[in-house]
Amino acid sequence: MKSFHKVRPELREWILATARAGHGVPEVLRLLKEAGYDAAQSRRAVSEVLDIPLTSLNAVAPRPSGRRPRHPEAPQVLVDDQPIRVTISVEAPALRVLDGLLSREECEALIEAARPRLNRAMTVDNQGKQQVDAARTSRGMFFSLGETPLIATLEARLAKLLDMPVEFGEGLQVLHYLPGQEYEAHHDWFDPSQPGYSAITAKGGQRVASVVMYLNTPEEGGGTGFPAVGLTVTAQRGSAVYFAYETGEQASLHAGLPVTRGEKWIATKWLRERPFRP
Repeated sequence: MKSFHKVRPELREWILATARAGHGVPEVLRLLKEAGYDAAQSRRAVSEVLDIPLTSLNAVAPRPSGRRPRHPEAPQVLVDDQPIRVTISVEAPALRVLDGLLSREECEALIEAARPRLNRAMTVDNQGKQQVDAARTSRGMFFSLGETPLIATLEARLAKLLDMPVEFGEGLQVLHYLPGQEYEAHHDWFDPSQPGYSAITAKGGQRVASVVMYLNTPEEGGGTGFPAVGLTVTAQRGSAVYFAYETGEQASLHAGLPVTRGEKWIATKWLRERPFRP
């Protein structure tokens, strides 16, 4: 998949020439996609070259068939009287850093509930089955939906914050990283070209967004890196990074960076376009 951070002169000329030839914006975006360009960055390039508001282009962009989350926009959002601050906001991908999503007590309780159930963290292979992957060196476990009162409370909070019903979320995963452990750069959406795609998405459709919640503050390292946008989110207890994506887009590429001192605990929630059935 091709990508670009600045619009190259030859691409600028191509967009202008294509538009002057009578092709509408949807057709220009379609041709860019067929040429292998990332959808989100294509919209940004067309917005810049043709001087069209990006919000207008996002409205014509293809979307998954199911439900999409609402991106938190206000500097501070109240969910059941709990203030959650949006401290960083990125447009492509739609990304928000959320401070105060969890309390200190909630973080500690999640860690203690997960600790005795940890196993080597797995990834999903091309057939939709769990596998050990050298790119992911942490240990982890899953809670089922609503498994405990605390889990149910956190799921309800996220559902209200993102306007996504609880049943659209996968079970909460807790991960534990020691020094040197990491999760190399990857996407959370499922690749339609892989043979296991149908089996994976039969359970609730495509993934559309992720929430990575930090349950402690590592002594050093352990942030979440987004190389396509040049952003590293620092792991701070009680905060989280939320990001949404479309199938095939590249800007949401992210990595769990190595812990260099201390340890890291996170909880991850993946959202689907339809109700998830394990």
